[in-house]
Amino acid sequence: MGYEYCCENIGFIGLSGYGGGMAKHIVAPAEHFYDLPDNMSLESAALIEPLAVAWHAVNLSPFKVGDHAMVVGGGPIGICVVQILKLQGAKSILVAELMENRKKMSLDFGATHIVDPREGDVPQRVQELTDGLGADVVFDTAGVEKALNGAIEACRTHGTVVNIAVWEKQPSVCVNELMYNEVKYMGAALYDEGSFRNVIRALSYGQLKPEKMITAKVKLDEVVEHGFKALLGDRDKHCKILVDVQA
Repeated sequence: MGYEYCCENIGFIGLSGYGGGMAKHIVAPAEHFYDLPDNMSLESAALIEPLAVAWHAVNLSPFKVGDHAMVVGGGPIGICVVQILKLQGAKSILVAELMENRKKMSLDFGATHIVDPREGDVPQRVQELTDGLGADVVFDTAGVEKALNGAIEACRTHGTVVNIAVWEKQPSVCVNELMYNEVKYMGAALYDEGSFRNVIRALSYGQLKPEKMITAKVKLDEVVEHGFKALLGDRDKHCKILVDVQA
């Protein structure tokens, strides 16, 4: 059927074979390589993959120009979705997020409103911000049960919730809310080749400028302390940490 990104035997170069990013040389099928424009920085190139995930999700969804969109979670994928929604003409982009730095980054990249679940009822706030309609499309990048159920209630009648998150635990979903409002719930997995190429083109044209997502660069021998541990223990400070293997 051609849906390689949904293959039951899915694999990635560097994870499933052909060597990894620390190798001096990699040999792989030619179709897995893409020419990068001369005007693209390597920092931007490092962000093509998460941006392609976001592009694929938005493209797969029923989102259209002028829609009210909501993003659950202001982490790296959520920030990428915000950028794609802005590029594709969302009327408003609401981001549900708790962490202060992620709130700021969401706004910097194009979110029109931040909804903090600690500061009030999320569905009610979304209704207020969308003229009583609710969000046309909700993109869940968080994978948190309470947040998902709040997003379902924040979605308009005949709206759509798109799951991009990888869930650690199976959630209990408010299916009655889906049924009574005829809200569609769908998944978006990884990315397709068209999305990958479209992101490269948008970066080349300057339509996407994601470099500020990079919150730190570390040397290879600093990966554990200033890479993995930093992301685990200081999530509010970091979005993407790049490893310079040649430093």
